Amino acid sequence: MIALLLALLLALGVGGAPAAAATADTTGSRCTPISETQAAALFERWNGALQSGDPDQVVALYSPDALLLPTLSAEPRQSPAAIRAYFEQFLSHAPRGRIDSRVLQLGCNEVVDAGTYSFWLDGDHWVAARYTFVYVFTDGAWRIVHHHSSLAPNPQAA
Repeated sequence: MIALLLALLLALGVGGAPAAAATADTTGSRCTPISETQAAALFERWNGALQSGDPDQVVALYSPDALLLPTLSAEPRQSPAAIRAYFEQFLSHAPRGRIDSRVLQLGCNEVVDAGTYSFWLDGDHWVAARYTFVYVFTDGAWRIVHHHSSLAPNPQAA
């Protein structure tokens, strides 16, 4: 009974821990807090890596076991080498991304960022796409574990 009461008090935050401190999920893992602003900044970090032109900077943001379903390729990329090969090609277009619409879902050591974005490519045209990023906090950093991007449907085809 005392253990149940103690667990309830801790769950309600009566245990004296600061509000910003990491909490535990039901598996006992420590949850790293993240705000919507910080979650949105994960895209800006990725976009900055794109603008560097260095595929290694981009690949470093992905988990080693990440899955990339890229915008301009039908081939799923499931290893750092395969992800790097895609970005070597994509970066040749000098992409600059922007978010057009988004929904953020924040969880325990996980962020889902989904919506629409556009890329300025080759310095002369925009390409619109739908996207989903799934980030996981692991080994002290937010890493992309899943990234799906597909060209936006043609509005005239609908």
